Amino acid sequence: MELLYDVVILFGLAVFVVAISQRLRVPSLVGFLLTGMVAGPSGLGLTDAHNVELLAELGVVFLLFTIGLEISPQRLRKLGRYLSIGGPLQVGGTTVVVAGIALASGVEPRRALFYGFVAALSSTAVVLKLYQERRELESPHGRVGLGILVFQDFLIVPLLLVVPILAGTSGASAGEVAARFGGGIVVVAVVFFLGRYPLRWALDFIVATRIRELFVLGALFASLGGALATEHLGFSLALGGFLAGLLIAETEYHHQVLAETAPFRDAFNSLFFISIGMLLDLGFVAEHLGSVVGLSVGLFLLKAVVIYLAVAALGLPNRVRIIAALGLAQIGEFSLVLARAGFQAELLDPDNYQRVLAAAIFTLLATPAAIALAPRLAALMPGRSTPQEESGPPPQVVVVGAGLHGRHLARVLTEGRIPYRILEIDRFRARAARERKQPVLFGDATRRDILEAAGLEQAVLLVLGVSDLDAQRRILSLARRINPRIHIIVRTRALDEIEELDRLGADEVIAEEFETSIEVVTRVLFRLHLPRNVINTQARLLRQDGYQMLRVTGPTGGLSKDMIQALASSTTETFLLPNDHPAAGRSLRDIDLRARTGATILAVTRETQPHSNPSPTFVLEAGDLLVIHGSHAELEEVGVWIEVESPESEEAEGSELSSGAP
Repeated sequence: MELLYDVVILFGLAVFVVAISQRLRVPSLVGFLLTGMVAGPSGLGLTDAHNVELLAELGVVFLLFTIGLEISPQRLRKLGRYLSIGGPLQVGGTTVVVAGIALASGVEPRRALFYGFVAALSSTAVVLKLYQERRELESPHGRVGLGILVFQDFLIVPLLLVVPILAGTSGASAGEVAARFGGGIVVVAVVFFLGRYPLRWALDFIVATRIRELFVLGALFASLGGALATEHLGFSLALGGFLAGLLIAETEYHHQVLAETAPFRDAFNSLFFISIGMLLDLGFVAEHLGSVVGLSVGLFLLKAVVIYLAVAALGLPNRVRIIAALGLAQIGEFSLVLARAGFQAELLDPDNYQRVLAAAIFTLLATPAAIALAPRLAALMPGRSTPQEESGPPPQVVVVGAGLHGRHLARVLTEGRIPYRILEIDRFRARAARERKQPVLFGDATRRDILEAAGLEQAVLLVLGVSDLDAQRRILSLARRINPRIHIIVRTRALDEIEELDRLGADEVIAEEFETSIEVVTRVLFRLHLPRNVINTQARLLRQDGYQMLRVTGPTGGLSKDMIQALASSTTETFLLPNDHPAAGRSLRDIDLRARTGATILAVTRETQPHSNPSPTFVLEAGDLLVIHGSHAELEEVGVWIEVESPESEEAEGSELSSGAP
């Protein structure tokens, strides 16, 4: 009952604190930490921290289970060099610098190395949530940040395995560390290969039952069972959860597993972060406020410098380096997991553990403001990018971004022999575009000199294919000053950005979500045999005034009067009579299409020769183009008549019957 009482108190307080945090635009993780600080022994003393430790351990298991689910081979391939180069450079650089400073301060090597590990990890939960809210996950700094964060998440399991070695005597050899790593690899390999197929078969069986509760229980059994198995083998509970997630990530069910376990994961994760907050001694922080603040600021700045250099090694420009550095410079949630393990293994004494907790909480609290201010700071910093000039005529079109949209547009412009230039901030994408013989300039389009070097003053059209809203704002502002007459087209994913982009000077804003809906509408109307000019008119009206018609609610809010009339009335459509169709060689009287469908044949075109108002004795031939008038339902019946009685349909029916199908 005491445990239940503590959990109820914590959840009730968390609801209140997290709600206030959201109003202040502070991440939920920070709200949970604050909840623990308020409820903990040094706060109001509402609960006992020891009573929630078991549930907190389960939170770590589910946290790593989720990471395993999300680290799929497909996702790793997409992250590319950001993961394989940027991640190791950032983690290795931060670890070496922090460990070096600790050694110089007289800390013994094993503890110094552990301090480096703790400082190297950033907050995946906070950073990705903020980037997602700001719609910057697909921006250059969003992609590089995701790559580094995924590498850090993957690294937490080996780091947890090393903690017992570092916690041993100072004479622990490199061979022992290697053996520990090797043992972990063997466990991973054995569990992966032995559990891969049985787990898939078990999931297949569970899914076949169509019982949702059984699916939830199976997912929980996999995560907690894996944790228990590795714990019995002498490894951590977290490793088992991670391995279970990896195994399920290899199946087609991992998205559903992720969705079904989300409530449990979120509940236990919240308890973990609340328990971390409960462990923070507010009296210690108040007594050592100067040193705690100094440590927090020092770690934040030191880590930002290392990340800046790591991103620079990837060939990304100054603006991306600054934004990524300030976004990832905090001490993250996995640092707290590692610090907790180190404290239990006596790698951290109580005072230093409190300093780590305080530094993590302070830097997490500072992260939303740092991410918000980073683009403005980057704009103030000097950083002239030197474009690589391409020979050729002055461009009529300047395209910002060599991603998917930029590549397709460049192909069309090339085929149309329209002079253009591409501006790309990613040197690897720029190199790929250059290999395709496309006129590309490497440079940051948010810089005036880069836009001028691309020939914006002479261009008649600017197309922004990037999804970074802050970059779009700056480019629009600069472009209007450089060439007030230029026509600017901007792509956006977010509907609420249309009005702001219009206000900043965009002539046309293409909203991906609306364009998808318009494409669906036009295909449906085409299938209903509406006249093509009516369909085109409707699509044009839907795009007018920033898709205003699509924002209108009501039974027919988005439809024009012409479209409503066209949907209610009859229309005309053309049908091609297939080869060897049963109607070929028969007269119009014989097929009696009006009796079959209610529609009327107005004309027949044969080898470009039209035959208007054909007589009942007119004989049809294969390849004739039939011009037919009728209602939408009648024309649909004509389509069925054309398809069902075609020789292909008859052959398919015959083969089905011959195979013994019912």
